[in-house]
Amino acid sequence: MLLTTIDPFVQEFERQFDRLTRQAFGYALGNGGVMPMDGIRRKDDVILYFDLPGIDPDSIEVTVDRGVLSVSAHREEDYAEDDRAFVRERVMGNFTRRVYLPEHLDSEHIDAGYANGVLTVRIPVLEKARPRKVEIQRADSKALNA
Repeated sequence: MLLTTIDPFVQEFERQFDRLTRQAFGYALGNGGVMPMDGIRRKDDVILYFDLPGIDPDSIEVTVDRGVLSVSAHREEDYAEDDRAFVRERVMGNFTRRVYLPEHLDSEHIDAGYANGVLTVRIPVLEKARPRKVEIQRADSKALNA
């Protein structure tokens, strides 16, 4: 059995390190580039939001393989042959983001939807991992035998 503790210092360090890494490397990647994500726990689900503005919904692919959720998408330039760009800040090409799913999530029942440039992925939490109340047994001045 593995027991873990939640250390707020370590969590904050990891969050800040991830943010700095994305700032330093993520925005300079170009192809394979940026796909910002938010993740929240809502009751019995984990919800992931991926920003994919200007992406054709038909180019989005969500797959799960051995506990890894992969989201990929493609954005193509839509310039005519005689157009000359004088500013190019939008990243074009292929985008991929991989998320390692913990074993307490139900990867068999994932739902995904795309609206207003945001891909929403809902992953149910397995019943055995959901919070539950533990009933306390009462004994007559005796400790429970373990």
